[in-house]
Amino acid sequence: MAGVYKNVLVWDAGRKKAEKCDVVLNGAQISSVLPAGTATGETLFDGKGNAALIPGFINAHTHIAMSLLRGLGEDLPLMEWLNTRIWPVENKLTAEITGTGTQIGMMEMLSTGTTSFIDMYFFMENVADAALDAGMRCNLTRAVVGGPEGEAKLAEGLRLADVYHGAKGLVTVSVAPHACYTVPDELMQKTVQAALDKKLNIHFHWLETEWERSYLKENGHDSPEKYLSDFGFMDAKHLLLAHGVWISPEDTPFYAKKNVTVAHNPKSNLKLASGVAHVPEMLANAVNVALGTDGAASNNRLDLWDELRFAALLHKGVNRDPVIVSAEQALTMATRSAAAALGYDNLGLIQPGYLADFVLIDLDQPHYIGCDEQNLAGFIVYAGSSKDVLRTVVNGTELYVKGEFKTIDKEKVIADARAARDFLTKN
Repeated sequence: MAGVYKNVLVWDAGRKKAEKCDVVLNGAQISSVLPAGTATGETLFDGKGNAALIPGFINAHTHIAMSLLRGLGEDLPLMEWLNTRIWPVENKLTAEITGTGTQIGMMEMLSTGTTSFIDMYFFMENVADAALDAGMRCNLTRAVVGGPEGEAKLAEGLRLADVYHGAKGLVTVSVAPHACYTVPDELMQKTVQAALDKKLNIHFHWLETEWERSYLKENGHDSPEKYLSDFGFMDAKHLLLAHGVWISPEDTPFYAKKNVTVAHNPKSNLKLASGVAHVPEMLANAVNVALGTDGAASNNRLDLWDELRFAALLHKGVNRDPVIVSAEQALTMATRSAAAALGYDNLGLIQPGYLADFVLIDLDQPHYIGCDEQNLAGFIVYAGSSKDVLRTVVNGTELYVKGEFKTIDKEKVIADARAARDFLTKN
């Protein structure tokens, strides 16, 4: 029997305005979207006209287990932060601790409306297992860095793909050379070629800081764009470039390719003083831009709703233009554009045949007075916040309902996370 989410105000990037609808599910998919009050079937939720239903947010760049490293290195520039605060603690990570960090991060994301995340970190089998247990959608990558163990890390990432790619229809796997400054050229060539051979996506930190441009030049690369072309990045099934802060405005047309996405991380880039990405120029040149939080140690939240507001407001202020990066564009970056980054053609819209990943929002609140079909997107981005999330649904299954996690033991995970944090930070 079909399940129905009745009398909800539906918004997605494929609509000119929100619409009052009944959304009908058939298992993990949306089977139909009908005028409100017309669908038949088991009522799973009745919004009574006071709830919105939008695609679930997709966190396009994070390091989820870094939830356990939150607050360890505040108010420092990127490389000092990495070298003195983060990398020494990461040396103490274990597979079990990484799984715990993943669970605590998923709790934060599910409660704030995120249904999928794209992750780059270590012990990714444990991340995959935690995500599968929770029922959360993810794209996972084992970070490849240079040094004597570089090729072993690449092999580990490829084994991850062999075992988990496609698992339960929830997990996909990409290849992840960490960054141009952590992966020597020879290893970079092997890593990119492996992704091409396996037809896997690539997830790559790119031009997060200004000095990366001079680093590339000093190491014999004529330009950042030539670096990407020379190593074959642009031939990847899909290429996700995290940050892109220092992509030059005049070079943005180079990135306007169907298989390329830039993951914009506004809050992390501001906190680490990396700069402000030229997102308006990217959007104007048809570059696919998604939204990410980065890790909780550099944000310090995994609340993608926060990034929506920052993305919409930051560029208006920097460019002194109130119409740059609209609420609709910000929501699109967090939903449909991020789904494209994953390579999904049936995710990120509330349409028949699309995967049933969505969020229900409580509109029966003072700050939504005046909200209607025409202005819902603006109310969500400028007036709303993640505290308005009623339910988070992934693959047709409710994982979070009004403070309750359906597939995660909240008390146990919090206790485990506290113990893990103590272990990581003790001398």
